[in-house]
Amino acid sequence: MSNVQTPGPAGRPARQARIMRAVNVPMRVILGLPFATPLSRNLMLLRYTGRRTGKVYRQPLSYARDDATLLTPGGGRWTLSLGDGKPVSLRLRGREVTARPELIEDPHEVDRLFGVIARGNPQAARFVPIPRDAQGHFAAEPLAAAIRHGFRIVRWHLDD
Repeated sequence: MSNVQTPGPAGRPARQARIMRAVNVPMRVILGLPFATPLSRNLMLLRYTGRRTGKVYRQPLSYARDDATLLTPGGGRWTLSLGDGKPVSLRLRGREVTARPELIEDPHEVDRLFGVIARGNPQAARFVPIPRDAQGHFAAEPLAAAIRHGFRIVRWHLDD
């Protein structure tokens, strides 16, 4: 489950980060299993190498399908270690696959792709604290601020 660090009510990002750290421990175990589970329908496990430490991390992420790609809302520090197009390993429905991330930060495309995510994986929308209007579109100024603080949509191009 992606931990999104965007501006919001005072204390919300820090509280959400603590909760996600605790929840991610058992999620790594479940999502790392060599077979599909009910949780793996909307969650996957990213394995990546830290850009400064060289340490290997495993990050549970929500996702939604968009034709031949996967989409993930991303605002945590883990996105800083992704190089556009640099292959990473994903555990997807119990299988190890290679994917190339594309980091989307154009506000109009972020808004459009988040709509795809919200339709394909409504639970993912709960973890993105950016205000939306009645049609589900992000409010322009809060979205711009979130992008300045590192919010992205990650489009995963699967190699397998």
